[in-house]
Amino acid sequence: MNHTLLRVAAIDDHELSLRGLAALIDEAPDIEFTGMFSTVNDLLVAGDMLEPPDLVILDLRLGDDSDPEDNVLRIQSVTENVLVLSSLESPFLVRRSLKAGVLGMIQKSASPEVILRAIRAAAQGYAVPTTEWAAAIDSDPHLDSINLSDRQREVLELYASGEPAKRVARLTGLSQDTVNDYLGRIRVKYQHAGRPAPTKTDLFRRAQEDGFLPGPSDPSFS
Repeated sequence: MNHTLLRVAAIDDHELSLRGLAALIDEAPDIEFTGMFSTVNDLLVAGDMLEPPDLVILDLRLGDDSDPEDNVLRIQSVTENVLVLSSLESPFLVRRSLKAGVLGMIQKSASPEVILRAIRAAAQGYAVPTTEWAAAIDSDPHLDSINLSDRQREVLELYASGEPAKRVARLTGLSQDTVNDYLGRIRVKYQHAGRPAPTKTDLFRRAQEDGFLPGPSDPSFS
């Protein structure tokens, strides 16, 4: 790097959390806190006026109900280094951020020393292995094992959400035979992965597990 201080920005819609993080970083002589934002949009709008940060710290659950995977991908247009600092209570949100390639995830309840150590490593592009990150991966060993085309995913999301195959066909513009063929192929993929889904309820659960549908602890679930 051609500068001395590590530049860090943070996105969190809780002002108290942001101020606490700012106070923590202000005590670190090697880190500069360059901005506090409540949404990714705010960061991107300010990006033209700020020197690019070495790291963006992201809370998973934002007030604009934005998707964590989309948020991480958008932040990566500013910096590839993204560290999650969150309560990590939603497996669905955790999965979404993991899929986008965050460098690590830290509990907000972690000690200041742990948080600062993670910030320093992530700001330099190093992965930050933690028990929370390992637990998220271990609890979902098939995170990347089911590869679906965009069409297959669309069919799965609609059908697993409760739509009958006939209506899925109308909504997607596909024939009902094609919808049934897609569902059959999806079931075969889950079967080969050791996660059989013979019933519609099973498909609903698999779709939740893989982040295609929100889980019961996600705010969009009702």
